[in-house]
Amino acid sequence: MSELSIRGVHLAHKFREGDDVAAITLDAIGVDLRDGDIVTITSKIVAKAEGRVIHAADREDAITAESVRTLATRSHARGLTRIVQTRHGLILAAAGVDASNTEDGTVVLLPEDSDASARAIRSHIQTHRGINVGVVITDTLGRAWRLGVTDHAIGCAGIQVIDDLTGETDAFGRELEMTMVAIADEFAAASELVRAKNSMTPIAVIRGASGWVTPHDGPGASALIRPEHEDMFSLGSREAMEHGAQQAVLQRRTVRTFEDSEVPRGVIERSIAAAITAPAPHHTQPWRFLIMERGVDDQRRTNLLDAMSKQWKFDLSAEGKPAKEIDRRIARGTILRTAPAIIFAFMDLTNAAHTYPEEGGRNVSERNMFLIAGGAAVENILVSLAAEGYGSAWISSSIFCPEVMRAELGLSHNVWALGAIAVGKPAGEASQRPQREISDFLL
Repeated sequence: MSELSIRGVHLAHKFREGDDVAAITLDAIGVDLRDGDIVTITSKIVAKAEGRVIHAADREDAITAESVRTLATRSHARGLTRIVQTRHGLILAAAGVDASNTEDGTVVLLPEDSDASARAIRSHIQTHRGINVGVVITDTLGRAWRLGVTDHAIGCAGIQVIDDLTGETDAFGRELEMTMVAIADEFAAASELVRAKNSMTPIAVIRGASGWVTPHDGPGASALIRPEHEDMFSLGSREAMEHGAQQAVLQRRTVRTFEDSEVPRGVIERSIAAAITAPAPHHTQPWRFLIMERGVDDQRRTNLLDAMSKQWKFDLSAEGKPAKEIDRRIARGTILRTAPAIIFAFMDLTNAAHTYPEEGGRNVSERNMFLIAGGAAVENILVSLAAEGYGSAWISSSIFCPEVMRAELGLSHNVWALGAIAVGKPAGEASQRPQREISDFLL
């Protein structure tokens, strides 16, 4: 294609339900319609002829009825804008329900099936003129990342909607990868240049593009809709954040095998920032954390884990466990020696927990209350790490040797260990969590 012409077709007719769009279009174009031309038609007149006009007061209900899912919402001075996916598969504002170029007090929905409407118009032209043309039904859409709106193809017949150049070479001999040109959308946008919104010019004829006109109806504009599983932007930012927040807890898994890569300090610090948002008794801030990173705290980590291991072996031997079982259990703590990073969690009850006159009783309950709050902080760490794509394993062994922890780290008797968290990039895919019935956990 070296030359392209686009001619707008003025049409003062006010379309109403039952109008024959194909006949009116062909009459408006006149005799100057040739084989290989492409006829573009605004969806508004097609929808009106199909009776897709409703009272403006019903607009919000109509948007909901035309939508299959909401991708984004935003409040502004004029009200609420909803970006939705329609049942046709289109993603656009307000499901295409439009108050422009229609009578006062009414709004217009999109055509019932724009591809079918395009096929019917094309068939009428073929029957009455004996020529092969392409038909594109257009509607105005906004575009992600760009200001302004342009017309897009929402219905097509007799036109190649996508020109797939993948595998061909560019002007410099390089192979093109994933280069798919939305030809139908380009024709729709180009035709809008001669179809101003306020000009009563709902039709345009494009000449010089016969190479994209096909002898058959073709797949229609529905072929332009990206499958949801390939859509990297299938949610608005607010909705994506809400979805992520809902899924964050479910994404957490116990990971025991890590890649040989370091964990950025920022990832760890953000997880601790999440931890200290946990609820705590008496408006206190009793959380304390010790970070040990590979290559930075290796000797200190080894000394601490050796002392913990020694105590664990002593306790298991005192129970009469055989040597093989002792070795097997001790080996379970190897993850704390090999993980790229370790976070030890503690609760410091100094100046935090209340003291009661009786032995045990409320004093035990007070300590338990703080430990539960500590558990919430630990869970926040695990969820935060999972949300950033890092794996973790909560290892409880430090809880069973509180005196060793205090002695090795120089902690007071009021500091209680809450276990250790091994952190790293997962070395493989997480296993699927088995399905559980909530009713099984209800008292």
